[in-house]
Amino acid sequence: MKQESPEMRQLRSDVREFLAEKIAEGRFTPSIDTWLTKWDEGFTKELAERGWVGMTIPKEYGGHGRTFLERFVVTEELLAVGAPVAAQWVADRQIAPSLLAHGTEEQKKEYLPRITAGECCFAIGMSEPDSGSDLASVRTKAVQVDGGWKVTGTKVWTSGAQYSEAFFCLARTEPVDTSNRHAGLSQFLLDLRSDGVTIRPIESMSGSRHFSEVILDEVFVPDEMVFGEIGEGWKQVNSELAFERSGPERFLSSFRLFAEAVRPSSGGDPVLDDATSGRWVARLAGLHGLSRSVAETLQSGGQADVPAALVKLLGTATEGDIVDAVDVAVGDDDVHDPAILALLRAGVVQRPGFTLRGGTNEILRGVIARGLELR
Repeated sequence: MKQESPEMRQLRSDVREFLAEKIAEGRFTPSIDTWLTKWDEGFTKELAERGWVGMTIPKEYGGHGRTFLERFVVTEELLAVGAPVAAQWVADRQIAPSLLAHGTEEQKKEYLPRITAGECCFAIGMSEPDSGSDLASVRTKAVQVDGGWKVTGTKVWTSGAQYSEAFFCLARTEPVDTSNRHAGLSQFLLDLRSDGVTIRPIESMSGSRHFSEVILDEVFVPDEMVFGEIGEGWKQVNSELAFERSGPERFLSSFRLFAEAVRPSSGGDPVLDDATSGRWVARLAGLHGLSRSVAETLQSGGQADVPAALVKLLGTATEGDIVDAVDVAVGDDDVHDPAILALLRAGVVQRPGFTLRGGTNEILRGVIARGLELR
């Protein structure tokens, strides 16, 4: 595995020092799956002030012009401690690079500086009822009208929609072609504060409401908010998924639980024995290397859809297996450190979603198989 440069090591050290200070101050409590469930716009702005949001956005659009590898380092450190980063996550990870690839100059100037400042939050309007990971079955429709489009349909499991300013909405602009179900799809930059938008938060069994159902009733989207090219939605979505599926969040969602479970407890022994811990360390090290290589590919402008799918498939399985291993080790014993028990409870609640969001395992195996066949 490649060694990090002195500059990278210093950046990692700076982020660790900052996070340690915030934990000591009681600014946040480390948790599980925080890139999805812990929304804290104030914390996002603190990160933005240090230049750790919008890192890969070019300076001409208000960003910092840094590399994907530098962003990778910051991302790993934020996730390793379970910092509350959901507010910036989608905008920084997925929306910004997609805007740079497909957005108009006006769209870039409107959104990229505010994403960098931690002032603009986004969601993703892909999944629908009865569609899930099969995006070719999208039924939301966009009908062209004078000056724009009217969009009607329902999106679901939309993380952070109730807090977000806008989302990328995938919709049908042409009738379904049974010979090519991926044709006739387009994307729109849809303002979630528009007339005709109804957002209904969905309560999970933990009581949290971090995702929503979004109902669109003839929502007007002006022509200037068409995203990319009409009819190219499927191609654009696939390029976006490389960013969504490949990052450290696909194998570090339960890392804070693992870190606590390998620490010696007040009673002496850690929750996980050395042999079990060693297996997870080996898997995490391999995933770190694979995810880092995807960041390098994205930095060079290469295609990373298949490696990204591998990161997501293998990483989310590892996240869930760690939760299961700690759950089995703890059993019915409630004498463990309360911090570990709280993290475990959060992990058990979130665990079913690890392998669903961003594409189910079945979908990802298909992506990988087709990609390898084409090669």
